[in-house]
Amino acid sequence: MARVAVDAMGGDRGPSEIVAGALAARADGIEPILFGPAALDTRGLELREAPDAIAMHDKPAEAVRAKPRSSLVAAVRAVAEGEADAVVSAGNTGAMLAAGLLELRRLPGVMRPAIAVVIPSRRGPTVLLDAGANADARPEHLLQFATMGAVFAEEILGVHDPEVRLLSIGEEREKGNQLTLEAHELLAGSDLNFVGNTEGRDILAGAADVVVADGFTGNVLLKAVEGTIRTLLDSLRAEIESTARGRLGGLLIRPAAGRLRHRLDPDTYGGAYLLGLRGVAVIAHGNSSSRAIANAIRLAARGVEHEVVARLAARLPAPEPARADS
Repeated sequence: MARVAVDAMGGDRGPSEIVAGALAARADGIEPILFGPAALDTRGLELREAPDAIAMHDKPAEAVRAKPRSSLVAAVRAVAEGEADAVVSAGNTGAMLAAGLLELRRLPGVMRPAIAVVIPSRRGPTVLLDAGANADARPEHLLQFATMGAVFAEEILGVHDPEVRLLSIGEEREKGNQLTLEAHELLAGSDLNFVGNTEGRDILAGAADVVVADGFTGNVLLKAVEGTIRTLLDSLRAEIESTARGRLGGLLIRPAAGRLRHRLDPDTYGGAYLLGLRGVAVIAHGNSSSRAIANAIRLAARGVEHEVVARLAARLPAPEPARADS
């Protein structure tokens, strides 16, 4: 039974939504441990008191150091101290990264952790990383992101020998800025199943099992994709409900439309892994519903079950030993 520390004070919808999601996840044999104030109504779930909270507008690194008893930091610390197997928060993403670096620390050899998000595509799920942890990156960072993404795709999504592509402005290897040009050379010379560049327009069609980018570009793409999906689904529903004929047709396509909405809804996956740390950490959307929180907790539990951290550590190149001063 995976023990998942849950930041009850993160998220835009309030702790009641998070408690409801944790209760739903418990029904699957997971043990959520809530972190929040003593007065929190946990509806029978275990509570660890954490009187402070980190707000979305707080400066991440400063808040993590100034509020060691916040629900977010305390939940991450529980993993570091072995009291929980994984942590989930829908709170401040930057604070989650800062707390992870401070409390969990990086795996040996990891230059920078990366946010790995599962994007639903026409041919199956696609792992996008980095989706926002590192606004600036070097070519060797992108190579490492690709390696972590490939392990994630194999262990969590069950993809054998996942295809990896580099996000760029064209499929040709000579297209892109200096970062993508140099990253392309490193990826092409690696032992990954690298099949070239891809453009943003092909992500939802299923361009590859793993798509790698710097955090700035990846985050822009992620939000554009999520906004596009949400707008199209809402527009389709509005068109169907606008006329009697549309409503009649809507009854006929309701099963197919429901399946499509379920497949494309970000709540289906619930959150994103923060890969590269010495513990399983999942970042959920700030606006997560109880369903999204439950799925984020399940996602964290799968990471524990599949030993993602240990497998990442085994697959990443060992750090070079420090050389003595001459």
